[in-house]
Amino acid sequence: MIGKLILEDGSVFQGMLASGTKAVGEVVFNTGMTGYQEILTDPSYCGQIVTLTYPLIGNYGVAELFEQARQSFVRGFVISELCGKPSNWQAEDSLVAYLQARNIPCIYGVDTRAITRRIRSHGTMKGIIVPATATESEITELLATPPFLEVVKEVTTPEVYRIPGEGAHVAVLDFGIKRNILNSMAKAGCNITVFPADTPAEEVLAVNPDGIFLSNGPGDPKDAPVNTVRQLIGQRPIFGICLGHQLLALALGGNTYKLKFGHRGSNHPVKDLATGRVYITSQNHGYAIEEQSLAKLDVTVTHRAVNDGTIEGLRHNHLPVFSVQYHPEAAPGPDDSTYMFEEFMKLLSKARGN
Repeated sequence: MIGKLILEDGSVFQGMLASGTKAVGEVVFNTGMTGYQEILTDPSYCGQIVTLTYPLIGNYGVAELFEQARQSFVRGFVISELCGKPSNWQAEDSLVAYLQARNIPCIYGVDTRAITRRIRSHGTMKGIIVPATATESEITELLATPPFLEVVKEVTTPEVYRIPGEGAHVAVLDFGIKRNILNSMAKAGCNITVFPADTPAEEVLAVNPDGIFLSNGPGDPKDAPVNTVRQLIGQRPIFGICLGHQLLALALGGNTYKLKFGHRGSNHPVKDLATGRVYITSQNHGYAIEEQSLAKLDVTVTHRAVNDGTIEGLRHNHLPVFSVQYHPEAAPGPDDSTYMFEEFMKLLSKARGN
């Protein structure tokens, strides 16, 4: 079936639909060469139509091993060339079958790099995926759909759950956490309790954790529970990733702003300012911390993006609190950034008196 991706600025890109489902969301792009299933199931993409810049997608199939959440939360997928016959010893199904079984809107056979150039020039914008037969009134109605702001509520766990371990007890606030993050902490031996995003601070502290982890997640950090994070600071060691990083900055008195087109991909260079070493990182965020808002705060910037100089890491100067904007668990290095979890384990060990 012939379909169209239509951006709110009037740009139209024609292709083929993998399913007949319509989609509406914020159109963004990801520059990774691999990881399409992880992208599809990363809750941080909730509310977005994701364009993949790498031309060939689906060549290694899909497998349960790569799932990052209980379901896909993306609103749509935009691909140049969709491979229908994957070749990979781990493949359990094709990407085409995966998309159709989950009713994920996908348009392929389009010029994804032209779409990316458009977004880079004009910024992220609303877009829709529709069949070519859609009427003007249907298109107008879809483009007028108001944005859904409660994306964290959509992706967070509906109930508290445990991942038992013999080591430090970590309380996780789930704003849309990826499974690989939990796996990284579990491999370190952590005893994990995962809480819904709207859990009050006193309930988190009631389980007497050794430390607190603030997860990644979608949307504007100012729409997330900043006050809860503010109440947790100083109570236990805290480590935040991505949205958790932004929430820490807000809770400490900083400010955030929306990037023109965000950082999304597995090839973003980040410099550790303490060592001078540059790491290749995986990122997925549309907001960043405002530099000037940190001027009078008791924090130190620890990492910066090489491409645009934005803040990629923070550490409180006196409290055991730190965060990074990128995803150390995604391991594009492949293991370059796992030392961030080791840093967290050291803080937890110190807090336990070990």
